[in-house]
Amino acid sequence: MKPFVRRSLVALVVALALVLPTSAPSQAAIPRPHDDPFYAFDSAALTNVPRGTVLRSRTVSVGVPGTGAGVVPATQLLYRTQDEQGRPTATVTTVVNPTGPVNLGLVAYLSFYDALGDICSPSYTLQGGDPGAANATTAYAETGLVLALAAQGYAVTVPDFEGPDLHWVAGHESGWNTLDGIRATESFLGMPSSQKVGLFGYSGGSIGGEWAAELAPSYAPELNIVGTAIGGIPVHLAHNTRYVNGSDTWSGVIPAVLVSLGRAFGIKTHKFASKYGKQVMAEVEDQCIGSFNGNYPGLRVQQLLKKKYRAFLKVRPFARTINKLIMGSVPGHPQMPMFMGVGNADGTGDHVMVVKDVQGLAHQYCSEGVPVQLKVYDGAEHTQAGLQFFPEALTFLAGRFAGLPFAGNCAEIPVGNSLAPLKIRKKRKHHHGHHHGHHHGHHHGHHHGHHGHH
Repeated sequence: MKPFVRRSLVALVVALALVLPTSAPSQAAIPRPHDDPFYAFDSAALTNVPRGTVLRSRTVSVGVPGTGAGVVPATQLLYRTQDEQGRPTATVTTVVNPTGPVNLGLVAYLSFYDALGDICSPSYTLQGGDPGAANATTAYAETGLVLALAAQGYAVTVPDFEGPDLHWVAGHESGWNTLDGIRATESFLGMPSSQKVGLFGYSGGSIGGEWAAELAPSYAPELNIVGTAIGGIPVHLAHNTRYVNGSDTWSGVIPAVLVSLGRAFGIKTHKFASKYGKQVMAEVEDQCIGSFNGNYPGLRVQQLLKKKYRAFLKVRPFARTINKLIMGSVPGHPQMPMFMGVGNADGTGDHVMVVKDVQGLAHQYCSEGVPVQLKVYDGAEHTQAGLQFFPEALTFLAGRFAGLPFAGNCAEIPVGNSLAPLKIRKKRKHHHGHHHGHHHGHHHGHHHGHHGHH
């Protein structure tokens, strides 16, 4: 199966590249989501609408990003979900029916779009929308993966799980948007809730996949998720920040995460930012990872913050938010077998994800009785590890849909890093002028925590 999947994937992407320009010459440019009325919703009107309800649907076609044209028919659904603070929102999922011989079940493919602007939203790039040169390769590969899944006989749903305001790395929102996208897809396709479902995501997609797996028992217990395959997993953002701080390429994610956490959790990040920090945050605020990664070689989070906030992980609103986003922290635990992968290029990780963090999460799940298979790709940085993860993830999911027994390798998984929350300093009066800010931060963090659990 493995070489077949790899070969068929490559063949498919190549075939698409050859067929598209001739078979679909000129079409109007695909509008960006923020300019497309299909995405519009009134959040007040959604309050009493059940989560996962389809609000609107349309027929589209899927093709190579940047060509403005598609060849494979698909359906897009606007559905009711909620944001990180529990407020009603609507986002879009793209549904590709199985084009292969058998309907094996439903795979939620979770994109690594890692975006603060909608130019990389999968609902846009899958229609042939142009994400720009810096992001074209990944969007291209993902279109190939989605079509390869459909060709293998899966129905595929690809939710814009960062939500309408691009709340990148907001874990709960990513999970809720994913689960509601599955609900919307099942109801639209007339599938029973007993339908076998698989979750599949790498890198940014692992955020949607991991949180969906973790939140499903409390949020969407009716779904029959038979397996979760996630790789390149950001388990504890404090550890990832330390790892990428000052690095040549991955330091670009630091300002982007500051923008995103400010947006998703309502933190007034400008209050904490230095003049340079405000400049960089303005540069990345509508970009995707292909654009901001590598643009700031050697960048350190300290350069982005005012002097008194340079101990970033001790600033209350940031510390509280990072603590909320530690994977494995939701009460209860995933109820399905899990395949987890991560690269190890330098003894710490794949240059952005930390091996011992992934081991720590896998070990925790093993201790809770979750069957886990963890694979560490020695010598592989983030992209190389992804290329090794995909065929193995497809094999893992095929086994779960086929109902094959699954043992995992829990006995071999080391304890890994502690995933303990950051210690939050008590309010101290003798920090001149800090008392009010801290008090406010405390109130704010608390308020959102309360919201997020509804």
